[in-house]
This record gives sequence, C-alpha cells and structure tokens, in this order.
Amino acid sequence: MPPRPKPKLKPISTSHTTIFSPGTAVEVSSDEPGFRGSFYLGTIVQPRASDSYLVQYKTLVTESSKGSKPLREVVIFSQLRPAPPPEAKWVFKMGDEVDVYHNDGWWEAVVTRELGNGRFQVFFGAYKEQMEFAKEDMRLHRKWVNGIWVPKFEEDEEAGQKMQTGMEINCVEEKRQEKFRKGTVVEVSSDEDGFQGAWFAATIVEPVGKGKFLVEYHNLRTDDDKDFLREEIDTLHIRPSPPERVMVGRFNSLEEVDAFYNDGWWVGVISKVLSGSRYIVYFRSTKEEMEFHHSELRLHQEWIDGKWVMVSQALKF
Repeated sequence: MPPRPKPKLKPISTSHTTIFSPGTAVEVSSDEPGFRGSFYLGTIVQPRASDSYLVQYKTLVTESSKGSKPLREVVIFSQLRPAPPPEAKWVFKMGDEVDVYHNDGWWEAVVTRELGNGRFQVFFGAYKEQMEFAKEDMRLHRKWVNGIWVPKFEEDEEAGQKMQTGMEINCVEEKRQEKFRKGTVVEVSSDEDGFQGAWFAATIVEPVGKGKFLVEYHNLRTDDDKDFLREEIDTLHIRPSPPERVMVGRFNSLEEVDAFYNDGWWVGVISKVLSGSRYIVYFRSTKEEMEFHHSELRLHQEWIDGKWVMVSQALKF
C-alpha cells in the first residue's frame, strides 16, 4: 500500500508505571513479524540505560557448542509488563478473549467454538488462523494499561465460578462464506508496520484471480489526487462492511471501540471519559492515546467464521 500518515498520538504518561527491579517476573512482548500478540515469561536481570532492561527468558533458550542455556535479551520498557498472578478456574465460552500457551509463549486469541471435553477452537486475529486448545493451556486475556490489569483480577472468587467481567457478546448471524461481488462495500486491512488494527472502507471493483480482488477506496486518493485509489487485495485482508450499531448514551471506560482517524478505523480502548461527549482512546499496538469525539467512534466488532462478533463490548474495573 502507498504510505499513509501514521496517527500522531500523544504518549501515555509513565508517572505511575511499574519500576522493574532485578529479579522481577515479567512477560515480554515482541513487535517482530510473526510474533505480534505474544508474550514470553522472563525475569529482569538488570536495568540498562534509556528505559531498557536485560531479561532472561524462562522458556526460550540459546544453543552453543557448550549446550543450551536460557536466552538473554535487552528489551525496552514498552515491551514489558508484570507476570500476571494466578487466577481461579475460568469457564470459557464463545467470544471470550483469551491467551493460549503455544510455542513457549502466550498468544492472544478469541474463542470461536466449544468442542466439549474441555477443548476449544480459538481464532488468532493477527494471523487469520484457527487452532484447537485444551482449557489447561488457556487463560483470560488481560491488558496492562497504565499500571492496572484490565479486567481486574477477582481475589475472592470461588474456584470454578465464572468471573463477572462485564463482557457482553453480541453475535450477528451472517453467511458462513461471504462472496464478494462487484459493487460490494467492504473494509480492507494492511499488514504494514504502523497500520495493524486499522480498516479502510472500499468497494469491490472486480475479481482479479483466485482469492484476490481489485478494490476502490472510499477515502484514500491517488498521489495526484485525481481519483480514488485502487489496489489489488487478497481475501485475508477483506471483510464485509460491519453492521451499524447505534451506541445509546455514552461509551464506558475500557470499552473497545474503533476510532476514525486518517481515513480509516483504528481499534482502541476508551481509557478516559471526558466532558462534552469526548474520550481519550488508548491504542494498544502503539501504547499511545488520543482524544476523540463521540461521533468519531463506533463499537468494535470482529468478523469471525462468517459472523460479526462483539468481542468485548464493555470491560470494567
């Protein structure tokens, strides 16, 4: 895709963030292609200059002529979060945001099907793939936002009881296989750095081969600004235009939304409710936030297995 301006988001204050001292158990994220959405358990060895830390991984190793030993790596502050504490048993159901243990790390996913016998099918949104996991290899997905776990941990919960997180799931039945035809209004995503989590409105012009379509964007223009931009896109990066869901009243703190900015919809979370129908929205992919008006936001939905799923309509403390 041609370059598009990246959102100019103001940094989140770190005045209340955790100070990671030597010996602290942490989880480390990676922005490398193929590893987005994963966290690996490690321990802080020592701090380094410029908000960086030397960590030693618990499950990743390095090989040498003398054998294997735990991998050590210097990472920046924004890649770190505390290791989440253990929690009571969770009864998973379709639509739950979870982390699954796979390839020595925890990977963000969504439960798409209950298979019975404690097994579930999950969807990895970042990679458009589905896999099967046992409940023992799953945990509730939580975000570390400004020094707080979202949703919070329930300390007094009885084992086996479903935690009340305020998560509401609203599925709209659609065809299992959506056939994109000429004139179909769609949304298009990009895997380019800085654009993960953004969707741009477009219309199908025509098919151009197996699994690919020529689309014309609604808001993006050519370099000479004479026409709307056209581009060939594969079906993995195309979804139907989501159904309109009218938000009655105000958005709540920690509600997952799409924010309209730079001609596209960017997934974020309400981090603060302001006066005058305005909100501060936190963008997890960049660990930054920005202010928006109510009219520039919509409820976030995911297109999973031919259905629109309201993954986390309201996550509350």
